[in-house]
Amino acid sequence: MKIEMGIVKMRLRLSNPVLSDLATLDCQALADTGALHLCIPEHVALQLKLKEQERLEVTLADGSRRFVPYVGPIRVQFDNRQCFVGGMVMGDEVLLGAIPMEDMDIVVRPITRDVAVNPASPNMPMSIAKGFSSAASI
Repeated sequence: MKIEMGIVKMRLRLSNPVLSDLATLDCQALADTGALHLCIPEHVALQLKLKEQERLEVTLADGSRRFVPYVGPIRVQFDNRQCFVGGMVMGDEVLLGAIPMEDMDIVVRPITRDVAVNPASPNMPMSIAKGFSSAASI
């Protein structure tokens, strides 16, 4: 049986945690495990009144490079999960990369082409912190 991945879309809620009186933005996003960061179109950055923190050089899929604004902080919510990240302003749709997905402990399910809370930790996100030593073991 051959399974092709295809495109996986999801619903996200984005907000500016610095301006709590500003309305949140519900949007459709592309879940891309091959990307690292959150990418947002310029109109989303403007709606959330996000401030540019710096400019980052990014390498695109075709190998070309360009500088893009890096804005934040951005609160990202999915189901019962949330994280706070910066976002690169580029493209024409919201793209959720691997770093915020890992932070929220959500998974892409290729067979159903959707995104879900990690079934191994349904109530709260889990993370792995290797190399941590507690004061008790010192």
